[in-house]
Amino acid sequence: MKKDEFVSRHIGPNKSEIRQILATLEVDSIAELLQQTIPEEIRLPNSLDLPEGISEFKFLNELRELSEKNQLFDTYIGLGYHPTITPAVIQRNILENPGWYTAYTPYQAEIAQGRLEALFNYQTLVCDLTGMPLSNASLLDESTAAAEAMAMTFALRSSDQKKRNTNQFFVSDQILPQTLSVLRTRSEPLGIELIVDDIEEFYFNGEFFGAIFQYPGKSGNIIDLPAAISKAKEFDVKTIVAADLLSLTILEAPGKYGVDAVIGTTQRFGIPLGYGGPHAAYFATKSEYKRNIPGRIIGQTKDMDDIPLP
Repeated sequence: MKKDEFVSRHIGPNKSEIRQILATLEVDSIAELLQQTIPEEIRLPNSLDLPEGISEFKFLNELRELSEKNQLFDTYIGLGYHPTITPAVIQRNILENPGWYTAYTPYQAEIAQGRLEALFNYQTLVCDLTGMPLSNASLLDESTAAAEAMAMTFALRSSDQKKRNTNQFFVSDQILPQTLSVLRTRSEPLGIELIVDDIEEFYFNGEFFGAIFQYPGKSGNIIDLPAAISKAKEFDVKTIVAADLLSLTILEAPGKYGVDAVIGTTQRFGIPLGYGGPHAAYFATKSEYKRNIPGRIIGQTKDMDDIPLP
């Protein structure tokens, strides 16, 4: 009986099998096969100029020496980003809890189940703080979420607004500059005209389909949100609030005022600054917009009596 060797079972064809493959393909060598299949214009004329290989031990030492050249600086990015402290009890019992990421047995994909449960809890937190009934499973960052919310409200224009080609979008002058930059980039191909102004001195008209307010603003001020939303609703203008999620533990939830979407970043909940970079953004909206919300939604199965299943 032939010995069942690991090499024969897990490492590609041997020399005899390669010769059989080449004979079937009617070529003399692998080099000839590559020459026939890879276009000449994308092939390198010469071999790669690579140094001699080194051992893993020497490689790790070189990486360590390279890392010691790094210089660490304080980050003063501000404008929506904040230094964070993650309590040890949260880090250990949530972020490092093996129940979220360890499979029960090696062949089961229970890490996916743990991730789904974590995202479901995340969505629940966002809904609780924003006062909105629906949240997605996060986006890239606050600026991206704002642009997605603008595009959503543009798509949700009433038939009368679409007929009149209503295309103006109000942006509070207290919006974060990086968010305004992304809004300008995304609005251009959609044919949206941005109007940046002070909401306390501004009055809407029938040319607007949407508006976004920063809460609190880039200067730290807190606008009269109910009054701003009331101004917009008078002309059927859909409203978006870019809210500091942590501040909503103290401030009234924007959902209580009838806004159409609440967006922002969750960076303040323990994500390091990292010189900017992407941070999990939240996007919460009304249930009737669930077909228009960007990204994915983690849901909970209910039975025929509308009772959630465990």
